[in-house]
Amino acid sequence: MHPIDTSTSHTPKSYELTQAGDRYFDGLVDKFSRSLYQAPRGELRLAMLDYLLPQMLRLTEQPVLDVGGGLGQLSGWFAERGHAVTMAEPSQDMLAHASAWHAERSAAGAWLPEQLRYLASPLQLLPQQAPGPWSLITCHAVLEWVGEPEQAVQTLASLLAPGGQLSLMVFNRDALRFTNVIKGNLQKALSDQLEGKGKRQRLTPISPVTHDEMCQWGADNGLVMQAVAGIRVFQDYLRHPPAEESEQASLLALEKQYCRQDPHWRLGRYLLYTFTKPEADV
Repeated sequence: MHPIDTSTSHTPKSYELTQAGDRYFDGLVDKFSRSLYQAPRGELRLAMLDYLLPQMLRLTEQPVLDVGGGLGQLSGWFAERGHAVTMAEPSQDMLAHASAWHAERSAAGAWLPEQLRYLASPLQLLPQQAPGPWSLITCHAVLEWVGEPEQAVQTLASLLAPGGQLSLMVFNRDALRFTNVIKGNLQKALSDQLEGKGKRQRLTPISPVTHDEMCQWGADNGLVMQAVAGIRVFQDYLRHPPAEESEQASLLALEKQYCRQDPHWRLGRYLLYTFTKPEADV
């Protein structure tokens, strides 16, 4: 494991944006874990990724750069499938949590310890710290927490090898608007003031993005969109979340059936993309 430079850590209780306008999650690991993963919506998100990633990516045990790896679930998913993973995460707390959990899983035989390495690095510094080029980059639920998501796509594209794949998952601005309408926040939706402030413990993203923006930003950087799917197409709009195991199974079946069908995927809480960088002309 690479040593972690604690000189860049942030005061846990300030919850302020960084100078670059990004939101880190130091001091919020427990809340983040409870809100996103120890809850039905987090379980469904992980189940859908498990279902969709093998469909949407060519997986050949190639090295992976996991950008903004958070609590380490996605890095672990790839390591378990034979990939060597470099997990980059700017939050010291997140990185410590992920590496400890990974060590437990590795000790239990899930993967070899040398399959995972760690970088305490924000996305903006990866061209210097992990230049690659990479044949597979994952960046899930990160763009909505950076101040300049368009610039982030440009940086990710620059790290990608010709023929390489970029798996992007972003928080869907259109779904956020729809949810606000359902909750009765009509004026908020009408004024389109949907972004979170990035302060205190609220987890409303500061930069939710639209499908049109993702199409444009990908094209601007010479990337080809190969596939798109919606994650949590139905779950967030249910009046009564399923309580019985049979209902949960039915909901998962519905999500799987419609996650790539128009128009349903467009209102997924998250949008999952596969972009590729074309091979260089010979």
